[in-house]
Amino acid sequence: MPNISNKRLTTTEQRFIEDAARLLIPWGVPQTAARLYGYLLLCAEPVGLDRMTTDLEISKSSASVAARLLETYMLAQRHGERGSKRVSYTVSDNYEGMLTEQNRLLDALADLLKSGAASVASGPTQDRLGEMAEFYLAIRQAMETALKQWRSQKPRS
Repeated sequence: MPNISNKRLTTTEQRFIEDAARLLIPWGVPQTAARLYGYLLLCAEPVGLDRMTTDLEISKSSASVAARLLETYMLAQRHGERGSKRVSYTVSDNYEGMLTEQNRLLDALADLLKSGAASVASGPTQDRLGEMAEFYLAIRQAMETALKQWRSQKPRS
């Protein structure tokens, strides 16, 4: 596919962007950020805010906020332009970064739940908190196993 930042979006590209947004919005990703992620997936080169605003028909402020949010999710990467305050963005090639961060959060949540279980009298609440902690630790371990498998099979660039 040619670099879409050099032309208007095709119907197929627009559909892809909207489909990506529909998948991400239920996970709590704001609509503009979800659309921007779909857009960045299609871009072969880093894209500046001006181009994003034109192609996605959004305000520059919205594009900036969405791009920074995608950075925090580790889904986008910022590229500075030498001698300028302008920045451009690409989709992150660190596919595992978001899951690695989620693993840290799962560990913290499991620790909190264990602490909560220890602080309440025995009974249904303690059992529920303990079971939830075990569940989150099992999910965390499964994700870590999958990430290790991915790293071992990933072609080295």
